Parts: sequence; C-alpha cells; structure tokens
Amino acid sequence: MLGGVDPPRSPGGKPSLVASSPSIGGTTGPPGLMSPSKMTGPPTLSAFLLPLIRRSRIQWGLGLLWIVLCLKVMKDSVDRMDRSLQSLFFYEAFLYYNPLLMIALMVWLWGINLYGLAHSRVSYAKVFDLDHNHLTHAQIWQVSAALSLAVLSSMTAYMFLFSHGLINFAATQPVLMYCSLPLTLALPFDVLYAPSRVYFLTTLFRLTFPLQPISFADFFVADVLTSMAKALSDVERSICRMSHGQVASIAWMDAGDVCGSHSIMIPVVLAFPYACRFFQCLRQYSDTRDKSCLLNALKYSTAFPVIILSATKYHVPVERWRAVYRPLWLMASVVNSCYSYYWDISRDWDFGCFSGNCNSRNPLLRNNLYFPQRWVYYWVMCSNLVLRISWTYKLSSHLRNNLATTFVVTALEMVRRFQWVFFRVENEWNKMTMRAAASAEDLKGLAASEDQSDDIPLLNVTGGKGSPRDI
Repeated sequence: MLGGVDPPRSPGGKPSLVASSPSIGGTTGPPGLMSPSKMTGPPTLSAFLLPLIRRSRIQWGLGLLWIVLCLKVMKDSVDRMDRSLQSLFFYEAFLYYNPLLMIALMVWLWGINLYGLAHSRVSYAKVFDLDHNHLTHAQIWQVSAALSLAVLSSMTAYMFLFSHGLINFAATQPVLMYCSLPLTLALPFDVLYAPSRVYFLTTLFRLTFPLQPISFADFFVADVLTSMAKALSDVERSICRMSHGQVASIAWMDAGDVCGSHSIMIPVVLAFPYACRFFQCLRQYSDTRDKSCLLNALKYSTAFPVIILSATKYHVPVERWRAVYRPLWLMASVVNSCYSYYWDISRDWDFGCFSGNCNSRNPLLRNNLYFPQRWVYYWVMCSNLVLRISWTYKLSSHLRNNLATTFVVTALEMVRRFQWVFFRVENEWNKMTMRAAASAEDLKGLAASEDQSDDIPLLNVTGGKGSPRDI
C-alpha cells in the first residue's frame, strides 16, 4: 500500500536487508553501504514530473482546466449570495470540505515521500514490511489526484446548487462525499488496489486496538494521524451537522449548539490519535521492557493537557479562562512543543548531542546519512522547531474561528510531518542495516572460531591421542 519500487533481492531470490545505501560524512559506513565517492544524489522532483506531464499532457491539461472551471463557478456562486450571507456561506462550505482537502494534501505529500525515499536507496518496502503489491509513488499520486478532483467537484456542486436556490440538492453533496469515501475504502471487491486498502484498514484496526506487538507501520500511521487531528476533528463536526439535518443551513454554530464548540466530541477526537500512540508505547514497553517506551508515552500524554485546557474555554466564565486556564494552556503548549521537538531530533532521527552525535563526523548528525545534501538535515532541524510551535494550534479548539489561519496552520503541520517522514524512515533503515552488519560480523566471528577448533587435536586424560577416552 505504502508505495514505491520493489525491494532489492539477493541472488537466492529472498529480500536482501543490507542494500546498497549511501553514507556521507567522510568514511564508508557499515558493510553494504555505498562509499561517498560512489554516491549520487536523487534526481530532482521536476526531473521526474516533466516526463510524466509530457506522457500524460492530455490528462493534466483536462485536470487543470477542470480546476479552473470549478474555481470560477465557486467564485460566481459566492458573488450571487447576499453580502450579509457570503461569509457564513463560505464558512459552511469550508467546514465540510477543508478536512477532505487536507487529507488529499497528505496523500499528495506521501507520494512525494515515496518518490524521495525510492531514489535515496532507503528500502522503505523493507522498513514497512511490504510485499510486491504495494503502491508506487505514481499510483499514490493518481489516488490523490482523483480524491482532490472529487472533493473539488463536490464543493463546486454544493456552492452552485445552493446559490441557485436548490437547497435540498445542495445538502446532498457533502453527505454523498462523506459516505462514498469510507465505502470505497471498504469495498469488498478486488478492484481499486484491494491489497493496499486491506493493508491500510488492518493497520487502522491494529493502532486502534493494540492487542498484538506493535509494528513500525502501526505506530508510523498513528504518528501521521496525530498531525491530522484537526482535520479529524472537523470531520466529526461535519458529520454532526449532517446527522442533525443542519447541512446547507447557513447558520453560524454558536458554542451552545449541539454541534458547537462546547461539544465534548471535539476534544475526544483531537485526543484520539495521541491516545492510540500512548497505548502503543505501553504495549511496546510490555513486550520489550525498554524504558524509553515509557518516556515516549509521556511525550504523547503532554498533548492531553493542551486539549483539555483549550476546551475549558467554553465551560467556564471568560474572566476565569483568562486568569487561570489560559496561562495553564500556554504552559502546557510550551511543554508539549519542547518535549516533542526533543523527541523528533534525538530519538526519531538520532540527531543532536542528546543522541551522542556531538563528535560525529557530520556535526550534530548521524555518521551514516542517506541523503546527499547535508544542509537539508540542518534545515529540517530548524524548521521543525518553528512548525512545532505552530503545531499546538491544531490541538486548541478555541482557536478555530479564523478560517485562513486554520487552513494555513493545518497545512503547515502536514508539511512538518512530510519532512519528518523522510528522516524517520531513513533512521529506521539505518538501524536495520547496522543490525544486519553486526549480525554478519558475528556470523563471521563464529565461523572463524569453529575453523580454529577443527585444527586442535583431541587429547585423552593421559595425554595420548586417539583413545576412546578422548575428550
């Protein structure tokens, strides 16, 4: 499901763990890694996209034409509305379709992740334990393009029908969209990448109910869902309005409304991905007795105070919120951001002095790097800090009324997670190759010791040779 090229295989036909993987920094890495002198950087994204666009120029042209047409229709639909209703009209459309657009954006970025990893000699197929049926980055982009066009078309139809007075028909558009996506994902037929859909749904079940040992794919998908907490929360609010017949009502949701900001479901949905990761960490500790799993669980638990304190704004007087709960919320946000940033750098990526890399041949980085541009590593360390600070926004239900800010901050969190994916998968592959290299050295040492023992004559207790009492 997770895409890309097939993993390299050994002459015997079995997947080879230690692939040709580059390392940079002055010396050759562990056995099986390419030396720096032989390393070439991955082709740029434009070098891949241009031939793809040339081969499919008709499809790309039609897609872009359709996007322009949809945007024109949406603009005309807003202009047809009374000025006093335009902001509410756009607000309701934004509520229904913004989370779907964010999901589509995440799929687009995941395709770029797969493209970059496939050309960095990081065998992500082995990292995720994928078979030969997993999707390529091109197939991921096809899925994301189809999803993007479907969401944009539904949004256009909703705005067009409503602005022309066809309220009942307009109300069906988001409902059909929200019903068709899960039904397509769970389609019980061998169509539309069935193995990948089954893999994804199985992973969702495992991360929701961590009843078995946690795989890399399990906690990886749960980590990605933490970045989509705001989008998931908006999905819940949209479904709430649909289930209560409030679609196409053009009414601002007050805090006291059934689907308003006071709803207990908003913080529950925001906290759900973090709860999944929290219990996954506890399960990992139960299986491995590794105390770092408890520290990781503590990291995810720091998100809960941010969510709870933010939600209290709608349940306490304004003066009490400003005097008591808002300072506590700010403090919890700082703790969560700092702890999460530390974990990204030192544990997920193995960078920084906290990971023992102060004396690395690549300052503050690992000895073995799989991407040729070293400056990218330093860029991501700095940008991740800035994006981590804005990341707290998506956990705060009391900061969601500014639509432009909501869209930008949510999209930036997707970009931060997109960056995180490259170096998290790279680090996991580095650990796998290092373990494989260590195992190979152990096998060589064992074989050498056995050869030496074969050359030693057997002696009996009296010092003679060849006696039945030889030991």
